[in-house]
Amino acid sequence: MAKRDYYEVLGVNRNASETEIKKAYRKNALKYHPDKNPGDKAAESQFKELSEAYAVLSDGQKRASYDQFGHAGVDGQNGGFSSGGFGGSPFEDIFGDIFGDIFGGGGSSRRGRGRRGDDLRYNLTISFEEAAFGVNTKIQIPRHQSCEPCAGSGAAKGSSPKTCPTCQGAGQVRYQQGFFSLTRPCPDCAGEGRVIDTPCPECRGAGKVRGKKTISLKIPAGVETGSRLKLSNEGEIGSQGGPPGDLYVVITVKDHLIFQREGQDVICETPISFIQASLGCDMEVPTLDGKIKIKVPAGTQSGKVLNLSGKGIPHLQGYGRGDQLVVLRVETPTKLTSRQKQLLEEFALEGGEEVHPMGKSFFDKVKEIFG
Repeated sequence: MAKRDYYEVLGVNRNASETEIKKAYRKNALKYHPDKNPGDKAAESQFKELSEAYAVLSDGQKRASYDQFGHAGVDGQNGGFSSGGFGGSPFEDIFGDIFGDIFGGGGSSRRGRGRRGDDLRYNLTISFEEAAFGVNTKIQIPRHQSCEPCAGSGAAKGSSPKTCPTCQGAGQVRYQQGFFSLTRPCPDCAGEGRVIDTPCPECRGAGKVRGKKTISLKIPAGVETGSRLKLSNEGEIGSQGGPPGDLYVVITVKDHLIFQREGQDVICETPISFIQASLGCDMEVPTLDGKIKIKVPAGTQSGKVLNLSGKGIPHLQGYGRGDQLVVLRVETPTKLTSRQKQLLEEFALEGGEEVHPMGKSFFDKVKEIFG
């Protein structure tokens, strides 16, 4: 069955402010919470649908993706970007209210205070060489930013938020029920401790708007797939003066056409002809620093490894580099001419078994075992 529109689930229009979305979710979540409807599968299903809708619409980045792409924009990875992946739950204040209303708890102690912004995650793909030597780059982060017309207050120009007259700015009201004193979020200000009579037309009272920020980023030499860089205070902005969250950049390194990485070492499999391996030669091999010449000794067997010290990946801490391991692969001639075949046959007759030291050793061992 197709999913319902998230705005329809919460009962708000597409231009609803964060406060309106929060109030709508809280009202409906209290109505359908499983603890208030034990055994009611329909209520449980409705509560799950509400929670899913709120998880998207309460998160600025997910909401922007949903507005643009619908459910497809939030069902998987969001174009390399996601929010809340390393902390900052959209439910942390809502659930405190729900359980406070159901069980008479004290509600969230964070109400009426500045709230830290959510952490953000950005997936960055770089080349093999960029991972080896580091790179300076720029990334563009979609996130909320303070609304300029109202300077983040949420109130229209010429006005300002007022202290909520119901809770006197506390964000909570106290009820007396028999012997019990219950504290609940203020219904008039949704626990914010303030009310806005004339909302800013740009941000609709939220105090922040969706935008993008370009950030200069220095990738250190030696990173690998899975490396994570933390940029403090570059996440979502906080509310009511709260600090911003952090940005985590997660690195993915592209595969290279000829190099492979093993720790700080670089492996390069290099083809060599039968003649070169037999007679020895000087040959050029590629490295991360460009081509260099190496000496291949006569009688080289396929699989021989030559070590190029200090030609590998720099250590992330900056202490030296790994090595490059050149793995020689001897190519067997194919499509021989009649004359070439004749020469090889003469070569084999001339040399006998002594020209195949590895083969002779192997078959001597076979003879020793099996007779």
